[in-house]
Amino acid sequence: MTDTLFINWNVSPEIFHIGAFAVRWYSILFISGFILGWFIFKWFFKRENLPLKLLDPLLYTLLIGTIVGARLGHCIFYQPDYYFGSWQGFWEIFMPWKGGLASHGGTIALLIAMWWYARHYGRKYDFDMLWILDRLCIAVCFAGALIRLGNLFNSEIYGDVTDLPWGFIFERRGETEPKHPTQLYEALSYTILGVVLLLMYKYRLDKLRRGTIIGIFFIVLFGMRFLIEFIKEPQVGFEENMALNMGQILSIPFILAGIGLLVYSLKWGKPAGIVHPEKPKPQQTHYAKSLGK
Repeated sequence: MTDTLFINWNVSPEIFHIGAFAVRWYSILFISGFILGWFIFKWFFKRENLPLKLLDPLLYTLLIGTIVGARLGHCIFYQPDYYFGSWQGFWEIFMPWKGGLASHGGTIALLIAMWWYARHYGRKYDFDMLWILDRLCIAVCFAGALIRLGNLFNSEIYGDVTDLPWGFIFERRGETEPKHPTQLYEALSYTILGVVLLLMYKYRLDKLRRGTIIGIFFIVLFGMRFLIEFIKEPQVGFEENMALNMGQILSIPFILAGIGLLVYSLKWGKPAGIVHPEKPKPQQTHYAKSLGK
């Protein structure tokens, strides 16, 4: 096998820059995930007769929760010694543009954010946290795929050495050997999962129970993440001597939660869709009935 079969990856992470200001592929793809999610939820809300005015607070809640959670997740799970070991590191916690976002932290924050959103708006419109999560995870699949493409443009979070013909030589990282493009593996698996869940929602909503979709999402997505981590390079130094890396350790609770949610939904779950009670038909008065005669 010759080196010509490999892909020499040397794409700039910046689309353009003006002075010190730069527009990066990662930022565009990150924001695109939220925009795509907004349109997906717009379809959900229209289909289930929910007011579209609820979309804007949902978007703001998701955006804040994702950024804060993913940033804190990286700082706490991967580099606590740096971010909490000095004042310089501590202040960099509030600078996500310097790099370092963890999907597990973002997931935890989203769960908290959706609990607040469902509690604040759901009582009036007959939806709960599980209803939100069943739909949110579909949008998250596609957003996550876009974010992994952003990681590819940043030449980060890639895998071990491979002799497969689609191996990437990440030249901007000083690599000289082809590595597994694990960003693409994850992006593809997220996209396939998103399509399957979207089809389940579209064609099987009347048969599903609340919690089924998010249960499948947790099991499959974090199961795939667990497996792909076996061929990833360590992200931080302390992972080199671990049997399982931090990404795998953090994936296990979500897989177990998915199994629990699936069992709960199949046994005790409410209908997946919102059931709007039919308005009673107006009764005719005695006078109207007599005119009908």
